[in-house]
Amino acid sequence: MDEEDEMSISRLTPPISILVPAYNEEKIISQNIQSLFMLNYPEYEVIVINDGSHDRTLDVLQKDFDLFCVNDLMRENLKTKRVNGVYRSVLYPNLIVVDKENGGKSDALNAGINISSYPYFCSIDADSILEADSLIKTMWPFLNGEENVIACGGIVRIANGCSIENGQIVKIGLPKSKLALFQVIEYLRSFLMGRVGLSAINSLLIISGAFGVFRKREIIHLGGYQTKTVGEDMELVVRLQKYLYENKIDGKVLFLPHPICWTEAPESLKILYRQRKRWHIGLLQTILIHRHTLFNPKYKTMGLIVMPYFLIVELLGPTFEIIGVFFVAIGLYFNIVNIPFAVLYITFTLIFGIFLSIGAVLLEEYNFRRYPRIRDLITLVFFSIIENLGYRQLNAIWKTWAFILFMKKDTSWGEMNRKGFSSGQKKGVKM
Repeated sequence: MDEEDEMSISRLTPPISILVPAYNEEKIISQNIQSLFMLNYPEYEVIVINDGSHDRTLDVLQKDFDLFCVNDLMRENLKTKRVNGVYRSVLYPNLIVVDKENGGKSDALNAGINISSYPYFCSIDADSILEADSLIKTMWPFLNGEENVIACGGIVRIANGCSIENGQIVKIGLPKSKLALFQVIEYLRSFLMGRVGLSAINSLLIISGAFGVFRKREIIHLGGYQTKTVGEDMELVVRLQKYLYENKIDGKVLFLPHPICWTEAPESLKILYRQRKRWHIGLLQTILIHRHTLFNPKYKTMGLIVMPYFLIVELLGPTFEIIGVFFVAIGLYFNIVNIPFAVLYITFTLIFGIFLSIGAVLLEEYNFRRYPRIRDLITLVFFSIIENLGYRQLNAIWKTWAFILFMKKDTSWGEMNRKGFSSGQKKGVKM
């Protein structure tokens, strides 16, 4: 029996609270909550926070899980919008449902922290499915005694195209949607190449809101999630890293590539645009809030390397790219640009982008072999190439537009409609 197996049955493994904020999730909420009861973990509670949904989310939860109202005491460690009611399930004693006024995802997570009973919490999105051993794998660094781990994130993968039964992934496949396929490449590149490196130098600044585990006492001490930004996941981690530096605490914020969370990717340009706009505005807000860390030696690697990287490459890079293309086009029109040099530069840029994408795909295949079919691997390599010929530029346009919306004070999320895991996937069976 290995150490993770021992953890899964040991009474010494600390219990954990799983927080699931939900807003208009009637299509997927039941199936995804059912999947959480299949986790390989000895003791945990599932807290679903219905954040003022105006669809049938609460009705679906009441019907499928036989909820009854209780008078559980809501601790007010963190200020939130008014809670209308707290419910427990007859079928699952470890399920709690909090019904509250709409306050956004951050406010919902803070309400979940208030009612949670355990010293660690895991935040996941309502459209996400954890693999059965993901929680054990994510909690292991907290318990191995080698480092003072305060937060830990796993990898997020695209579930579109996978077969799902009883709330679990039973067969991994690629999406039929070309738009979702591009996102598979993006996620692999972002997690396997970006966050692994940042974690290695202890300067990880983002744990995906779709899947992250935190030690609760530090988060409460910091005031919980920031409700005035749409990028609450990154802002919290940056604030946590600042806290560690400022108080000279030898703490760790880690990324692990083995714990896997599967999520539904947008398959329409409209929904994808809203998602990317929100992400970029969230990044901009976070950098503005913590701008004093930029190039500040007090924050060491974070201040001198990682925050400037996010500013110059992640935040401003897409806009520089659009401006560069515009000026090159003007220069070509007026014959003031050296054509051979321009061709060479553009070719090098495309090859470098393709190299990074294919590298992420090959790294994934070498380490995890999640896509065992040769046809899937060839498809991923092909989309790694063609994403640089339109898709990347489209994202750059959206991110540039996000700047304009931010200056107009338009930071709304927009509706993120879910299709649910139906097309190309098997729905879970009710338990």
